[in-house]
Amino acid sequence: MGPLISCDDQPVTSSPQPPTKPTDHIDHTDPAHAGPAQSTGHSHSHHHGPAAPVSKHLRKVIAAVLIPFATAVVVGLVVLWPGGAPAHERSGVGFDRQTQQGAVVSLAQVDCKSVNASQVPATGDTSTPQGREARAEQTGECKKATIEVRTGPEKGRTFVEIVQPGAPRQLANGQEVVVAYAPDAPRDLQYSVIDVNRKFPMALLAGIFAVAVVLVGRMRGLFALIALVISFGVLTLFILPAILQGSNPLVVAIVGASAIMLIALYMCHGLTARTSVAVLGTLVSLMLIGLLGSLFIDWAFLSGNTDDNTGLIHGLYPNIDMSGLLLAGVIIGSLGVLDDVTVTQTSAVWELHQADSSLGPRGLYKAAIRIGRDHIASVVNTLVLAYAGAALPLLLLFSIANSSMRSVANSELVAEEIVRTLVGSIGLVASVPVTTALAALVVSADRAAPAGAAASSGPGRSGGRGRRRKR
Repeated sequence: MGPLISCDDQPVTSSPQPPTKPTDHIDHTDPAHAGPAQSTGHSHSHHHGPAAPVSKHLRKVIAAVLIPFATAVVVGLVVLWPGGAPAHERSGVGFDRQTQQGAVVSLAQVDCKSVNASQVPATGDTSTPQGREARAEQTGECKKATIEVRTGPEKGRTFVEIVQPGAPRQLANGQEVVVAYAPDAPRDLQYSVIDVNRKFPMALLAGIFAVAVVLVGRMRGLFALIALVISFGVLTLFILPAILQGSNPLVVAIVGASAIMLIALYMCHGLTARTSVAVLGTLVSLMLIGLLGSLFIDWAFLSGNTDDNTGLIHGLYPNIDMSGLLLAGVIIGSLGVLDDVTVTQTSAVWELHQADSSLGPRGLYKAAIRIGRDHIASVVNTLVLAYAGAALPLLLLFSIANSSMRSVANSELVAEEIVRTLVGSIGLVASVPVTTALAALVVSADRAAPAGAAASSGPGRSGGRGRRRKR
């Protein structure tokens, strides 16, 4: 069976056969519908469907919920579509600078003192860290790099960059760099190196990732990569420009996250009832995250403007609601893990129902929730460690300052991450019982389906012959 199969609610039926007794071993396989794994001729040609089908009535109920939701998402995209990021005058600060590509064409060792690379403070005090660093740089060996501009209207122009021995970014001959251009500065100071060019290693790493996903996931992996590209497209073409244009960040995040959720889940897992249940569970959890995030961001007086980057954004676009931007980040950041949890829980319920079709909603829920509890423990720990790892330099600064945990948690910079982590984790925890309950109700209600559909969840689905046939 190839990974493209996604027919949870579309059973593959065999050619009509007269009813047989349970003891009859008659081959019902229809060659027109048989997959490669069915060539051995065992009974029940729809044995290899990834999940038991659901009744037509339930499909209608699910469609009645999801179609209006998908329509509302499409309308939201059309109404809020920005048509591109608004233009603004470059400030020349941080990321808001004109940049070009360049390369180091020559590199020479020079005495730092001869090029006046650094000076001791006017007080002459070398006991401070700044004074000691300046004294070391005066007596050390600096690098004099000649940089050639490789792009832009002044392609071919060269300038000199002095690299001090203690600088965190060292240059090598032939290295590609990113240079900033300041048109209003004196000619000798218009260009400066601000970063190195990492395009090749980043592209190579992305290529290795894509190949690994396709090799292991095959067509499902390919569809997952396509969904990932579309998700980034929604983020860069809709969410970010719409926020910059002045639309409400929360509304934009909800519409954008919903669009990403619908595209990613249905593209990766098929247009099935099982996927639809995962979509509903994800939607309920996102709503809970939005409500809790809005409540605690306002209650904790979190402004969303805590560092140089957010300060620059607020300076360039003062009409942006920075606290709303923070809430939008919480919602979008939680979406990826939510998808994983809801899809896993729906799959668990479906597989349990196939293994024992006599289980009712209560039995399915109890069995699947035990799986969910293990998932909750690992996912919550993952989220907390991920945020702690991202904020490790900041936490190290607080440790150096001997700050207490109470004062660290009270600072706005850390409080933002705490709210982001805990609100997202609450949504993840809630998604497990919500999605499990929805999936148990849906798959159990299918017991009233016609006998032909009910037969798909019979003993032939989990018997030893089925396992041998998969090999």
